[in-house]
Amino acid sequence: QVQLVESGGGLVQAGGSLRLSCAASGRTFNIYAMGWFRQAPGKEREFVAAISNSGGVTHDADSVKGRFTISRDNAKNTVYLQMNSLKPEDTAVYYCAARLSYSGMSYYTEARQYAFWGQGTQVTVSS
Repeated sequence: QVQLVESGGGLVQAGGSLRLSCAASGRTFNIYAMGWFRQAPGKEREFVAAISNSGGVTHDADSVKGRFTISRDNAKNTVYLQMNSLKPEDTAVYYCAARLSYSGMSYYTEARQYAFWGQGTQVTVSS
């Protein structure tokens, strides 16, 4: 079992940057693959970025490729999402998610593949 707490959301102008953090409880963070998802009002939850348990493999959605970067610090039990060149269409509640993974090379892009979720943090990008 792992508990996840997101932070770092807020209001930013288009073209600006934010860094989201997701702190995980427990002492076995390095056996969880992690992901970031987002959900805008009236829309389904969508994949943003994923990272393997070791941090050695990452994958980004096409919509954020080149602008967002996922990373993790296993010593701090934390996963990050650095968001640059933000656009109004990035406005959403951002969620981090975790699932057990014993492969340092695996990442997961579908919400149904994750067992644990944070409460979400709001990101609003003004034009």
